[in-house]
Amino acid sequence: MSEKTVRFIISRQDGPNSTPYTEEFVLPYRPNMNVISSLMEIRRNPVNAKGEKTTPIAWDMNCLEEVCGACSMVINGKPRQSCTALVDQLEQPIRLEPMRTFPVVRDLQVDRSRMFDSLKKVKAWIPIDGTYDLGPGPRMPEKKRQWAYELSKCMTCGVCLEACPNVNSKSAFIGPQPLSQVRLFNAHPTGAMNRGERLEAIMDEGGLTNCGNSQNCVQSCPKGIPLTTSIASLNRATTVQAFRNFFGSDEV
Repeated sequence: MSEKTVRFIISRQDGPNSTPYTEEFVLPYRPNMNVISSLMEIRRNPVNAKGEKTTPIAWDMNCLEEVCGACSMVINGKPRQSCTALVDQLEQPIRLEPMRTFPVVRDLQVDRSRMFDSLKKVKAWIPIDGTYDLGPGPRMPEKKRQWAYELSKCMTCGVCLEACPNVNSKSAFIGPQPLSQVRLFNAHPTGAMNRGERLEAIMDEGGLTNCGNSQNCVQSCPKGIPLTTSIASLNRATTVQAFRNFFGSDEV
């Protein structure tokens, strides 16, 4: 009786400007294998399906429990976290590709600077001066805290940007992830003091109006974050902000 194996077809790229190619690997099957453990096995013994010695595969990982968001890649055509992609639940051969929304660094490793730069653009933080004791901050109502917590689960994995057809090299659209963070930080009692700045940022080029409402983002988010709900809420908020800008009102 032949030993059960797992086949991988992996998209490889030696550098940012290199031509992509595919390489096939065959591993002995073990119960409870996931994509990360399989890649680690290939790294320990980088021999392809032809029996040829090759270079270890490059990819990003950190927590291995779907918290850090680092191990995002396209698995069988779907962007997702590779640490929770179980081999038993995947159709073989298992095809691994980098997220093409972001520049490829090498193999399955990508540069997600585009997303982090967008977070800077929308000021996705609470500006608190920590040089002296400010005392306890204002408390959020429990009802608001509950839905805000759902938005805070975002792990900047980039899956929603990969799934969104409007985020690409020809578009300046910042994507659903930074937009949802605008809603999160504007909901915070202290963050609300810079509410207008964040709304102005997403009213600019590459902001909210570039969303095509395909809803791919909310379907692909590994944390189930209600991204389209955030976008709908921001549509209303930016409309109100536009009226404030026109009439010069500072009232909340």
